[in-house]
Amino acid sequence: MPQSAGRLVPDPVFVISSIRSGSTLLRVLLNSHPQVRAPHEMHLRTLSVDLTKPYTKKAMDELGLDQRELEYLLWDRILHRELVLSGKQIIVDKTPGNAGVWERLHEGWPKARYLFLLRHPASMVSSLINNRPDRELDATVREVRMYIDAVEAARNSLEGLTVRYEDLTEQPADVTRKICAYLGVPWTPRMLEYRKGDHGPFVPFIGDWSENIKSGRIQRARPLPAPEEVPEALHDIARTWGYRC
Repeated sequence: MPQSAGRLVPDPVFVISSIRSGSTLLRVLLNSHPQVRAPHEMHLRTLSVDLTKPYTKKAMDELGLDQRELEYLLWDRILHRELVLSGKQIIVDKTPGNAGVWERLHEGWPKARYLFLLRHPASMVSSLINNRPDRELDATVREVRMYIDAVEAARNSLEGLTVRYEDLTEQPADVTRKICAYLGVPWTPRMLEYRKGDHGPFVPFIGDWSENIKSGRIQRARPLPAPEEVPEALHDIARTWGYRC
């Protein structure tokens, strides 16, 4: 029997996305559903297990537990605790860093489900720079490209549902209906009124903290950049994702 068969949460939902792609908006819409718990970014990948003594490893080896599986047990317990506390049935983790560890997530949870959230690559760069004007353009493009490449690798390897941030903001009812169908839960208009729910604090390092998200209203994405405004290093992936450049 594979070790993953003993997961407390056998089929969590992971949002695979870049930074500044609208994942906090997606999370609060999901968290507004009575059956879905979507907390702030949990950064599970940064929680590790330290076997501090030689005999610790020996003891765990006898139980058939290596460090990777011990970390899965830790992550799984955190997911399970949050799910039980919420009283809901489905848990979602939207940490952007998950894109870089999608292989581990798939290894640890073979039955996991995935939501791939796309946004125009140049819009993500602009959002980062608008948030921190001291950012250098080329370095920001490289950072976004790193996330994008990880998202695309996951999309090419895993089954899941792809949604676009631009569509989510322009047609939130239609997009959330598709997501609900994928997750196997009925759609509810409550998802579109996220201001009425408690989604935790909007603070740095665990999600978006902009005035837009704090407004409690779904606001349309900014107009797409003109082709000449797209950095050359993002041309190929923008076209792959169906954006003009």
